[in-house]
Amino acid sequence: MNTPNIITRRSFLRRSALFAGAGAAAGTLRDMKLINSLMAADPPTDYKALVCVFLAGGNDANNWIVPTDNTTYAQYAAGRGNLVLPSGSLLPLRTGPNGSDPLYNYQGRTYGFHPACAGLQTLWGEKKLSIVQNVGTLVRPTTKANYTSGLAAYRPPQLFSHSDQVTQWQTSIPDQPPATGWGGRIADIYNSVANPAGNISMSVSLNGANTLQIGNLVSQYHVSTAGAVVMNATGTGGGLMGATGVRQKAIQSILDLNHSNLQRQAYAGVLDSAIYTGDLLNNSTATTRDPTDSPSGGYTNAQQVTGFGAGQTFRWDTGLTGIYNPALGGAFASGTGGFPNTTLGTQLKMIARLIAARGPSAFNMNRQIFFASTGGFDTHTAQVDGAGFTNQPTNTGGTHYGLLRQVSEAMFAFQRAMEQLGISEKVVAFTASDFSRTFPSNSQGSDHGWGSHHIVVGGQTAVDGGKMFGTLPNFAVNGPDDTGTGRWIPTLSVDEHTATLAKWYGLGQSDISAVLPNLGRFNTSHSGGYIGFMKPA
Repeated sequence: MNTPNIITRRSFLRRSALFAGAGAAAGTLRDMKLINSLMAADPPTDYKALVCVFLAGGNDANNWIVPTDNTTYAQYAAGRGNLVLPSGSLLPLRTGPNGSDPLYNYQGRTYGFHPACAGLQTLWGEKKLSIVQNVGTLVRPTTKANYTSGLAAYRPPQLFSHSDQVTQWQTSIPDQPPATGWGGRIADIYNSVANPAGNISMSVSLNGANTLQIGNLVSQYHVSTAGAVVMNATGTGGGLMGATGVRQKAIQSILDLNHSNLQRQAYAGVLDSAIYTGDLLNNSTATTRDPTDSPSGGYTNAQQVTGFGAGQTFRWDTGLTGIYNPALGGAFASGTGGFPNTTLGTQLKMIARLIAARGPSAFNMNRQIFFASTGGFDTHTAQVDGAGFTNQPTNTGGTHYGLLRQVSEAMFAFQRAMEQLGISEKVVAFTASDFSRTFPSNSQGSDHGWGSHHIVVGGQTAVDGGKMFGTLPNFAVNGPDDTGTGRWIPTLSVDEHTATLAKWYGLGQSDISAVLPNLGRFNTSHSGGYIGFMKPA
């Protein structure tokens, strides 16, 4: 029997403020049903985390996931010009993890990953990765006829603009001025229920400020890949909490004073909280720090790591790092060379360390939302090299090859880390991007598009892996799925994609409707607005 959640007067008032703000912004609150549903919600006793991996600049998904059956590949090859990937370079998607397993057939087609994505191909075969086709920002379901009519009701504002489409992906309300992100709205609704005694923010960003995590009640907490940034003073080498340095003591004494001025009180409270949280975070993640980051000076390859667990040794491959966790008896992502030492690899590594510290002895969190991002996907030029992929793997394959390899290696290592923590069924990582890119080449690369393919990665009981969802667009330029220049009109909305994640995360239907006020416009295309790439919670 579930224990009913006890809502305090303060919590009720905070939520009422949230609902008022949400109603003003999106016009979704029509009665008290939402408040009633949330007051009756049971606090979750398990842990779940969503990890957004944002591919900034607009990833060319047309070359990320490519049809390999003869008929559709011929259409692909005819339309992509000098961007075409040779069929022999594509990594086939199969029904299982072995090369002898049959090719996966979806809607009469077979598929392959970009040749840089061996890690993602492995996760697909293990049924830990699903693919969602042709997702994008939509105001409502849109056809070619709707689009060509020119009606604003069918066109997200500033459709092919980077900044606008990033904002619309992360707010999921393209027809309203941006006020909060969908992750921030989830945190506003869910934080006091899920994390009543949490010690850090529910929303943690490894890539600075973002729109996704903007909320009215829960703030983003920004963390660097090395941990929280704390104020240090000379002679101590640590944060202010528990420090012995004269400067730290002086600052702490000032903060501890009783201030009659309310503004000073508020400032002192914020600063004191920031100091405490930063030190708590760094202390709680210290046991999962890279040995090479040790203040004692670092370690060489395969050298025993003293002070981190008797007899433990590591191999640090060139350009790769790992995370140490004594309780696991080794480095996260063991056997893979660890996390790649790349922009995305170091971010996901820190997220793995934060998740390892989720328990009551440290952060005391039941629900968290993380944000990571890597850029460079605006590939107007140098998308592939001059030789294409005929010489792989000896050449780099152009800019896109390096970018996708970074994504594949980092997300593969992250999944392995979650498995070593024994929490892969409770953590789901998913990609997002400004948009995809034009199907025809501009002779050097591709230009801004619209509908895109994305991946969702997690444990087998969380993600309905080894499957595709959605519909591949018709590759005909100026055809039924094209705006006119090879920009695919999405057949799945960001709303539906987000709702599917939110339902698995634990939100009820009323909560999801508050987070995604436009979702009801899409209920005719999918049952309840859910796509199905997540298994029932």
